[in-house]
Amino acid sequence: MTDTPLTPQEAEDALAAEYVLGVLDLAERSEVEARLKRDAGFAARVTAWENRLAGLNDGFDEVPAPRLLPQIEARLFPKAAPRRRSGLFGWLAGGLIAASLALVSVTILAPPRADRVATLATADNRLAYAVTHFGGSLQVTRVAGVPAVPGQVHELWVIAPGAAPVSLGLLQDRPLVVAYPVPPAGFVLAVSIEPEGGSPTGAPTGPVILTAEIGET
Repeated sequence: MTDTPLTPQEAEDALAAEYVLGVLDLAERSEVEARLKRDAGFAARVTAWENRLAGLNDGFDEVPAPRLLPQIEARLFPKAAPRRRSGLFGWLAGGLIAASLALVSVTILAPPRADRVATLATADNRLAYAVTHFGGSLQVTRVAGVPAVPGQVHELWVIAPGAAPVSLGLLQDRPLVVAYPVPPAGFVLAVSIEPEGGSPTGAPTGPVILTAEIGET
């Protein structure tokens, strides 16, 4: 009996899961990380797997990170003979090299993660959008319900205390990804129903159907 080949959708899910689990080699991980910056749909798959697998760590206590610096030094400088350093210059040079190598190890070994910012949902959760912060961008993904009816669109707004709403974009079938910092506590995210193409005035014109205050428990 032969294995049934994966469908394109299954292959995408498998790649996203392998990335989150950390089983890809360096070249594959680099390709995936480059793709995350340009493919919002694939980034949403990765976020879904991160949320799905987050509970696997619940049963384990935190442990100190392994001492990787000696191994990295051995791989980078396999033939380098030890040299004695003396004085303030030697101490500073050694500290700078160690800090640089530690930064390299953290960059390679720690995959980017998506942090949940807020959830915009109706009282019965029939319509819901998850808002996460990932790699310097806000990503908004519909996790329940359907998009607006033909001729209308859901539009996302951010509202600073005492300020007018600012549009962050339109919420449609694909996740919305917009370069934006994490909104501070007290800011409000809101979704309104607007004509197709978005608000013609730069402010909400239709009913506001969802809101969430940042930092609200």
